[in-house]
Amino acid sequence: MLSRILSRKLSQKLNPIFSSLSCTALVVLLAGCGPKPADNSSTTADTKPLEAVAGQLAQQAASSTSPVSFNVPVHYHTLENGLKVVISPDKTAPLAVIGVYYNIGFRNEPKNRTGFAHLFEHMMFQGSANLGKMEFVNLVQSNGGVLNGSTRFDFTNYFEIVPAHKVETMLWAEADRMKGLAITQDNLTNQQGVVKNEVKVNVLNQPYGGFPWLDMPQYAFDNWYNAHNFYGDLAHLDAATLDDVAAFFKTYYAPNNAVVVVVGDVEAEATLAMVKKYFAAIPASTLPEAPVLTELRQEQEKRFVKYDKLAPKPAFAFAYKMPPRNTPEYYAMGIIDQLLVQGSDSLLYQELVKNRQVTGSVGGGINYLLGNMFNYNGPMLWMSSFTHDEQHSTEQLVAAVDSVIGKLQEQPIAQADIDRALVKLRSSLYDNFDGFYGFGKLDLMASFALFDNNPARINELEANFKAVTPEVIKATVQEYLRPGNRTILTLRPGEAPADAATTPATAPATGKEGTQP
Repeated sequence: MLSRILSRKLSQKLNPIFSSLSCTALVVLLAGCGPKPADNSSTTADTKPLEAVAGQLAQQAASSTSPVSFNVPVHYHTLENGLKVVISPDKTAPLAVIGVYYNIGFRNEPKNRTGFAHLFEHMMFQGSANLGKMEFVNLVQSNGGVLNGSTRFDFTNYFEIVPAHKVETMLWAEADRMKGLAITQDNLTNQQGVVKNEVKVNVLNQPYGGFPWLDMPQYAFDNWYNAHNFYGDLAHLDAATLDDVAAFFKTYYAPNNAVVVVVGDVEAEATLAMVKKYFAAIPASTLPEAPVLTELRQEQEKRFVKYDKLAPKPAFAFAYKMPPRNTPEYYAMGIIDQLLVQGSDSLLYQELVKNRQVTGSVGGGINYLLGNMFNYNGPMLWMSSFTHDEQHSTEQLVAAVDSVIGKLQEQPIAQADIDRALVKLRSSLYDNFDGFYGFGKLDLMASFALFDNNPARINELEANFKAVTPEVIKATVQEYLRPGNRTILTLRPGEAPADAATTPATAPATGKEGTQP
């Protein structure tokens, strides 16, 4: 993820062609490094009339057959060197989005080199054979575009949004840095400092820094690959050598470990020819055996306490391990997510904000604050969190959450509620498809190409959600929202007691730090 300094520069230098871009999209996609906590602002308006209208609309949508079917064009190819290529023409505007996704992320970085995937993301902007330091950025901006990169659980990505006639220029530039980077001691030392400073600014010296997106996986998971400090231990970052960087690049930044996606005002055949022209000659690498990411079934609830001397008020987070990807239960969790925490009509919002008034807002989701339910490939958490006043004890908060979960476990799930959730899901999906000039579509197709070898899965999502029955939802709630599958993390303001273990944000990345009462 690029630094916030670069993000601010990009937003200041946007070409007029992007002037109508919403502030929300800019914040989400130009933020790059360091996900931000959910908005905790309070919503006080009475939602009952809106809920009634939403229910009526959901019933109408469920009983009607829409003549409009959202179908994303997908042209999928694999070059001889293993590079996957996805091209999706869209004539809506004379723009194009180019994305290169590498199948290396936080989760599968080498042991004893925590934070290395993120460090290497920064190295990708330090120059290549034909582009000097930061010239890649200047090239995009001088051609009227914007760009960024990020490191996620299972991939590192780089993207550019440019006028459509500049696609070939961007493909040439991306191929140039895939061929070889300017790996020098000066560049490495500089970026080690940048990343360490980013950790300090975004986590160590920030109220609620890393809570819960960075902290929770370290407590909830047992497998090191899923549970280590993704941002990186400062000592590990210092220990990175030029040989480490060169070996990492040679192994993981290779065509047979990547996908190139182009979405926008392009012709499929001509664009494929450009990709072949610049990428086909890059040699494949010998990839190591993929790490085993499996987590055993959790049988007992886990509770931990984190102390934060900068936090003005307590916070509470809880998480459940997700079902495996692409199963009926996985899609059921997407619907359950809508029922529980998405929007002011959600069950948790109604109970915690409206009824008990323990918080002004509650956030959550699948792959919360680091992506969405589609762009990961391994064990994952459904998570929710909120801040609250000190008079509310942990037991009171657990009881409030359990009252909501209990309703799903004990009472029949009405088809009208499922239909309303499906309407919200469909709206969210389509907003994602069209968002940020096609980047949302690009991100999904890149993920499906990397993880499933099937970018056309983007056109199957709505049908998969609609196939979920009330019985599947009930079974999913019983298995995955049980207390034994839950991890609770409470954050207390102030210094940690002398006898308390250090927190994940500051301690060596074993994934086991914290206090368990």
